[in-house]
Amino acid sequence: MSSKGGRYRGSVKDYPDFDASQDAETLYKAMKGFGSDKQAILDLITARSNQQRIQIIQAYKSLYGKDLIDDLKYELTGKFERLIVGLMRPPAYFDAKEIKDALDGVGTDEKCLIEILASRNNQQIHALVEAYKDAYGRDLETDVVKDTSGHFKKMLIVLLQGTREEDDIVSDELVAQDAQDLFEAGEAKWGTEEAQFIFVLGSRSKTHLQLVFDEYEKIAGKTIEESIKAELSGDIEKLMLAVVKCVRSIRDYFATRLYKAMKGMGTADNTLIRIMVSRSEIDMMDIRESFRTQYEKSLYSMIKNDTSGEYKNALLNLCGGDDDAAGEYFPEAAQVAFQKWELSATTAARTELKGTIRPASDFNADSDGKALRKAMKGFGTDEDTIIDILTKRSNSQRQAIKQAFKSHFGRDLMADLKSELSGTLAKLILGLMMTPAQFDAKQINKAIVGAGTDEKVLIEIMATRNNQEIQAINEAYQEAYHKSLEDAISSDTSGHFKRILISLASANRDESGEDLEKAVEDAKCLRQFQEVSDSGSGDSASLETRFMTILCTRSYPHLRRVFQEFIKHTNHDIENTIKKEMSGDVKDAFVAIVRSVKNKPAFFAERLYKAMKGAGTDERTLSRILISRSEIDLFNIRQEFKNEYEKSLHHCLEVNGQADGDTGDGSDPFFTVVKMGPIYYGKCTRL
Repeated sequence: MSSKGGRYRGSVKDYPDFDASQDAETLYKAMKGFGSDKQAILDLITARSNQQRIQIIQAYKSLYGKDLIDDLKYELTGKFERLIVGLMRPPAYFDAKEIKDALDGVGTDEKCLIEILASRNNQQIHALVEAYKDAYGRDLETDVVKDTSGHFKKMLIVLLQGTREEDDIVSDELVAQDAQDLFEAGEAKWGTEEAQFIFVLGSRSKTHLQLVFDEYEKIAGKTIEESIKAELSGDIEKLMLAVVKCVRSIRDYFATRLYKAMKGMGTADNTLIRIMVSRSEIDMMDIRESFRTQYEKSLYSMIKNDTSGEYKNALLNLCGGDDDAAGEYFPEAAQVAFQKWELSATTAARTELKGTIRPASDFNADSDGKALRKAMKGFGTDEDTIIDILTKRSNSQRQAIKQAFKSHFGRDLMADLKSELSGTLAKLILGLMMTPAQFDAKQINKAIVGAGTDEKVLIEIMATRNNQEIQAINEAYQEAYHKSLEDAISSDTSGHFKRILISLASANRDESGEDLEKAVEDAKCLRQFQEVSDSGSGDSASLETRFMTILCTRSYPHLRRVFQEFIKHTNHDIENTIKKEMSGDVKDAFVAIVRSVKNKPAFFAERLYKAMKGAGTDERTLSRILISRSEIDLFNIRQEFKNEYEKSLHHCLEVNGQADGDTGDGSDPFFTVVKMGPIYYGKCTRL
């Protein structure tokens, strides 16, 4: 058991007036006869501590001569069975079973190995090794060696020794030396000396490592996590990041694991079960608190919405209760949320935005024009050549190719491409051939004309472009459609949503830095709007106008400070306040602005993910974002995508390509061009 401030932080406690024989009889009756009383089983088992469950197993054996776990396996099925049986095992034997399952069968569940071995202390590791030997008659280290390889294997073996230093006495000299050694093993040299990372991260105490990480950031100018991501890859990268996360905050680590197990399509039930079982008597209350702080929703509510039946009920019992309504921070968590905006501002200031398409060296517009003409001349079309040229040239180079093509052949390159290509590939290539402003203008026009309005497209474009980009879109829209962008928006939208879009279309966002005094006043205005909305009284119209003015005209650095001050004055998060107080397109527009202010690449990464999740693929959204961000920040979007969803954007595009009819052999032109173009450049470096 762990404690926080002397308090027990588990969600499951010893049951008062416990009687092992009586509980054994209750379970026997629940499983006797036709069917079983699953609710009675889960209510009893999730209300007893692990030590009490072990006594129930012994009493059951004495009373009925039967193995309780065997009977539970017979009566229960699926995820519910795995959860209940897991609760009946001692913690070390539960970990041993999880490790065995991760190693056995086809492939290895590296994530399970990482989670368990990166998060357990020396005592727990020693107990795990002994339990594995006792349960399976095999040596755990030997099995790990057989089933893993490379530096990943070496780090796992170091962790399996259970020899991490545990004293809180720290030498400043050794802290400085370790930080310098890590810097010289990675950032300061060509290649990476993984052995140094393995030694320091695998053996030093948590207290020592926390100071090493602080010192490292001073030396390297970046966090240890950023360096690990840059220097390592694959399973060793994931393992090292898990160790760092557990050193910094083990409750944050498990909160993140739980969130990722339930977000998106499907649920990683094995992960969910493993964490809920293993942490229920250690730090589940801390994990719950971290979960609410990080994700502005309770762990209880997410489990409730993501699972069902007795399985859900058992998990909710282990959770130990619900937390406050989403959007309102725990008092002690408000400062953490405040600091997150500070970190967001720091990260934004030092992040270099990078595209994935750069100007081609030794560029020759005439040669490219001739090659394209040859690819389209005669019978059939050489699509590979077209793709290879146009996805490896910058937009300004493509405009030069268009001019050279016209000069040499007296033909319109866009018209020729349109006649030679078809489907999604044609749309993607023609989009690449437009200037960015022309492309955005066309996307807006398509979102407006015809039956219905695609508000999501309007929000995505108008909420994320800077003044210069908006001004260029205005000019391109007027030239292409002989109508002002403002008139087009006005004729097809209404109410507050129209006012927001027109405000954004005016390109009047301040682009200077923050003004702290003004930020405090703006935060107070946002708070007044919240108070009026909650009470249902007062002049909300003028406050709504002020709210819109703040979000649509203030600079990004200033808005970050406003959102910080809002937390300080209200103990609420601005995004959740918007979701609570607003609805429909207005809500979506303001949320898009907030997320763009916080982390624009992450906003686009989420849009890409949603375009590919579920049945079918939203190819229009994929094309639009890949084209429009390819020379701005697509490299950063790729990084955010991998960080958030633990898989590369390239991998998801491939999977969705096959799901939508791609054979996987490159025969689908859309996914061929995506792989050759925005997702890859030059050496086609994978995420």
